[in-house]
Amino acid sequence: MTPREILSKYWGHPSFRPMQEEVIGEVLAGRDALAILPTGGGKSVCFQVPTLAMDGLCLVVTPLVALMEDQLSQLAAKDIPAASLHAGLSHTEIRKVLHDAVHGAYKFLYLAPERLQTATFREALPWLPLCLVAVDEAHCISQWGHDFRPSYLRIYSLRKERAGIPILALTASATDRVRDEVVEKLALKSPRILRQSFERPNLSYRVLRVDSRSATLVGILRKAVGPAIVYCKTRRKTVEYAGLLQRAGLEANFYHAGLDRNLRGERQEAWIGNRSRIMVATNAFGMGIDKPDVRLVVHTEPPDCLENYYQEAGRAGRDGKPAMAVMLCRPGDAEELARLPEVRYPPLAVIRSVYQALANYLQLPSGLGEDRTYALDIRELSERFRLTVAEILHSLQAMQQEGILDFQEQLFRPSTVQFVSERSQLESYAEMHSRWEPFMQALLRSYAGIYDGPVPVSERQLARMIRCDESSTRKALQALHGLGVITYRPQLESPHVRFLQNRVRAEDLYIDMAAYLERKRNFSDRVAAMTAYLKADDCRASRIGRYFGDAAVRPCGVCDNCRSSTAPVADAKALAEMGLEIRAALANAAMSPRDLAARFEGREDWLQSAVEGLRREGKLSMDEMGRLVWKG
Repeated sequence: MTPREILSKYWGHPSFRPMQEEVIGEVLAGRDALAILPTGGGKSVCFQVPTLAMDGLCLVVTPLVALMEDQLSQLAAKDIPAASLHAGLSHTEIRKVLHDAVHGAYKFLYLAPERLQTATFREALPWLPLCLVAVDEAHCISQWGHDFRPSYLRIYSLRKERAGIPILALTASATDRVRDEVVEKLALKSPRILRQSFERPNLSYRVLRVDSRSATLVGILRKAVGPAIVYCKTRRKTVEYAGLLQRAGLEANFYHAGLDRNLRGERQEAWIGNRSRIMVATNAFGMGIDKPDVRLVVHTEPPDCLENYYQEAGRAGRDGKPAMAVMLCRPGDAEELARLPEVRYPPLAVIRSVYQALANYLQLPSGLGEDRTYALDIRELSERFRLTVAEILHSLQAMQQEGILDFQEQLFRPSTVQFVSERSQLESYAEMHSRWEPFMQALLRSYAGIYDGPVPVSERQLARMIRCDESSTRKALQALHGLGVITYRPQLESPHVRFLQNRVRAEDLYIDMAAYLERKRNFSDRVAAMTAYLKADDCRASRIGRYFGDAAVRPCGVCDNCRSSTAPVADAKALAEMGLEIRAALANAAMSPRDLAARFEGREDWLQSAVEGLRREGKLSMDEMGRLVWKG
């Protein structure tokens, strides 16, 4: 099949987004490439489509566990075989995944960069039927990128051992300095650098200087039409703001990594399906989610750099229709940003104190620990050793960047089951323990290979099949485990740390301070650019473009600065006339906010004011499907 046929068959799209086809062409020609595609540019399609057009396996290197899980789920829904290597797998499970990959069971194998140097992976590498190596979040390989990961430097060894395999590096945001270092560190061979314009003509960037974030947020969302994301810096703030919006009569929910995985999934699906309009979340939300009709993204506080802001704001208006990205800024925010470098880069003495506390907490003696994973309760560590949470998190990040350990705030390992009793014994087990027999039959019918090795299972799915609750299902699985019929390992979801080196004495812990302080200076520069953006009086879109080396971005005409002297004033007569137009549009059927906004393209500000007024008057409401209904 051709790339367009593959796109149509698996994604249901008739054509590619800008730049995708050019990137795919480079891959199919066997050439290295660096693709800089902004948020919503469809980076995953750039390596997934050509892989499906070729024989062999695509190795996908990514540091984002959540993104890895999302893409695996999406591929599974398309019946495309894929697997991942992550810290939640046992050594036996990792060997099985690699064995299957070597024998052609998968088209995609996802792994974190830290896995590249493990003995098990190195042993399998020469035999993997690779056709492509895709390096996602490629800016992480650069000292000047906003999320430097030294483990990414190990990707270079792939080039040495599998020299004939093309490498596709992908990132959503990279300055010229980062771009050049990505090419150098990955040893890309005469790569074509494909960069989509940073221009988003449909997206209106706005900075609002406010006294009360809460009151302003409620006011904005009352006026807004369509799906929205509200970004907060902490989990606690997501809960507080979601509650505030709910009390104001708005459809809102909160999302953060501390929630139960099933609950996160339910809330995400409700938002994607427009059954919930507003998601209040920490900044990881939206990553890997293809929802084109987001009309509004609000940051309740300024992010620490333009790289993060551009990616998060860019989740609005992916369908090309008018959308807004609003940042709320209070007096003192700029000063708080200026203090961040000292917080994010603690002194060496603090890093060593955290390392010692971690070793004591885990009861890990010197000389041990390499490649071992440990669950970690940050709050307990903080209280027991009188360290602040910020000191712990940023010290762990420093150690991660030094290649000492790998810290993941949220590790997910699904429940697994393997039958270990002889098949001939199952009948007698069923007779002796008849209450567990339906669970045994459901497992055998639903999960292929459950005798060959541990198989991921869903307690929720089993409960539905047997028509009981999840709690009873877990008790049944635990009982069968106790009887020796199965091996059942329940789901694990918690922060964890994996040591990449054996533990040393804290006073011997080595941090390259010259590189560390250079990263601190680089971070200070990024903070300064963010602060300048807050205070700017020129076009915000052009300023973002210049920051990323795209001087071709023209004044947008729709940001707050561009509109400050030309913004129309919606008078009462104009709003009344628009109310009549809205009534006519909704006369025969309810309509989604997205479709209604499409009818009023170019008049979105007036539309928001008109809709707000009509809802206050009780003439307009929203049904359970998130559609606007005229009530008259």
